Amino acid sequence: MGNILSDTRNSPVKMPILLLAWLPVLPKITAESAWADEARPQMNADILCSVFNLVLVPLQLVVQEGTVMNCADRKTGACFPILSACIADLAEHPALHGIGNKSCPKCAVPCKDLGGNPLKMYGTHDYILYRDKALRHMPAEVASIAEYLWQVGIKIGNNLFTGLNRINSADLNKPDLLNNIYLDLFKPVMEWVAGFLNKDKRQQAFDDA
Repeated sequence: MGNILSDTRNSPVKMPILLLAWLPVLPKITAESAWADEARPQMNADILCSVFNLVLVPLQLVVQEGTVMNCADRKTGACFPILSACIADLAEHPALHGIGNKSCPKCAVPCKDLGGNPLKMYGTHDYILYRDKALRHMPAEVASIAEYLWQVGIKIGNNLFTGLNRINSADLNKPDLLNNIYLDLFKPVMEWVAGFLNKDKRQQAFDDA
């Protein structure tokens, strides 16, 4: 909840986070076959979509009309509970947004151009536009809509957040502080600094400072 004070939201003992749903995990398919390789990812995608629908679809009427709620400031007001952020690591984005494993969840930059020219701008993903293009302008040599979308880095015609009221799914992505900052950036830097200090026997002086 974005209107909860940060002192409360960041305190585990105050229970600011509520668990809404568990994601079921399919048993492993032991058969070694092309069917097993293709069926399991599709079943996982269908389960993920079903769980998200159970959580998000009932909110859509409330988002449109609003509802009276007790707010964090202990006052009552008309509230519109709109999904405003989705925190996910790199491996989770393809499942949530229906994109390729190396595609950007926010913009339509080609995989080969990731990390390239920082001044070059790319448009944000528009899944409704992708679907319309696939239906109206699909090249004759492409056998299916799915194959056409895959050529632009999209696995499916929409993602789990497409169609939700007042939501642009490309704007939902927020940095994962644990995975992106602490583990991917801060931890390697500190390991390098510690090795550098130990090599010159300056670790204690650094700790004292």
